[in-house]
Amino acid sequence: MKEKIQVHIADDHKILIEGIVAVINTESDIEIEGFSLTGKAVIDWAEDHSADILILDINMPIYDGIEVLKFFKIKKINLKVIILSSYDDVKLVQEMINLGASGFLSKDSAGQHIVEAIRTVHAGEQYFSNTVKNNLLKLYTGKNVKLGQRPQSTIVNSLTDRETEVLKLISQEYSSPEIAQILNISQSTVDTYRKSLLKKTNVKNAVGLAMYAVKNKII
Repeated sequence: MKEKIQVHIADDHKILIEGIVAVINTESDIEIEGFSLTGKAVIDWAEDHSADILILDINMPIYDGIEVLKFFKIKKINLKVIILSSYDDVKLVQEMINLGASGFLSKDSAGQHIVEAIRTVHAGEQYFSNTVKNNLLKLYTGKNVKLGQRPQSTIVNSLTDRETEVLKLISQEYSSPEIAQILNISQSTVDTYRKSLLKKTNVKNAVGLAMYAVKNKII
């Protein structure tokens, strides 16, 4: 039987780890090896353990993702790394690649594309989220392939106060009936808000909403 792809997750937001785990657990060919909540923890782990793929957040306590990658390079730790970040600056992407990263995924699209990224990097290829691809293309050609896409800040500003309240509760893993009780509204109204949030943020599920909320500092 084919061995499963072993994945270790390093992120200081446990809700994001749980979201990624929930997505990966639906896949028969990928398995979670463990997780780290700080840069120091992932460095300590890497000295005695290994995995096929490390999913690494850039903004980690104690040591950030850049320092972790520099440590790997100095110690010659050969590990395929997918960077998770709220930022998709091209210079940052290039620095990560130079330090040995194999993939770069923005947090707001991680829920939708993490499995594809893992399989692509495990197969020996590089993986970049669409936003990063667009920025790289713009850097080298001067053209933006997503001229119609609204900035994230515009989307955040378009959320109503009630939608923001619902988003916070969804991100804290409350169910629709629980949210209805907390906000004293009907469950059908909660479901309407949920559908509106999915459409406005352009994500597919509660995991995507939670990652969006963290990225935009809503929770």
